[in-house]
Amino acid sequence: MDKQTNEQPASAYFIEERHDPNETHTLSVLVQNEPGVLARVIGLFSGRGYNIESLTVSETERNKHMSRITIVTTGTPMVIQQIKNQLDRMVPVYRVVDMTLTGHSIERELAMVKVRSKGDARVEALRLADAFRARVIDATTESFVFELTGNTDKISQFEALMKPLGLVEVARTGVAAITRGADGM
Repeated sequence: MDKQTNEQPASAYFIEERHDPNETHTLSVLVQNEPGVLARVIGLFSGRGYNIESLTVSETERNKHMSRITIVTTGTPMVIQQIKNQLDRMVPVYRVVDMTLTGHSIERELAMVKVRSKGDARVEALRLADAFRARVIDATTESFVFELTGNTDKISQFEALMKPLGLVEVARTGVAAITRGADGM
């Protein structure tokens, strides 16, 4: 009978096994504002198995018909570089900037957080909202809706603190990013 072994078959080539850590990057993509562009960009990600953590799109220059797509994605440095290269080759894409690598960008996200609570939990929710500079945009005798802006970690931390106090739901916009200083994208 044949013996089963866990050894790999011999190869004439040395294959280096790499385990690069995943990194999270924020990409800002300037595109032509026309039907189907967003679908093509999303298709690039889904067709190659890349994940999108956050996605925001908005027209930025109406007279030039330009939109900015901000994508937060995760991958190894090699995968991130592949994504940037493939986006750069797309026809309606004018420019791709890795905001994570510029070193001087500002990233913000908006969230609306609904909390249902009474008594001490209600008071604690208001106290925490004040500490996080969240605004109350709707209030009833049983619930609050807070509006909060900040970086993704700040919003996630606020969300975690509200869970034991009666968190009902959260709506997040996704990351918007811009570089510091006088120069544009």
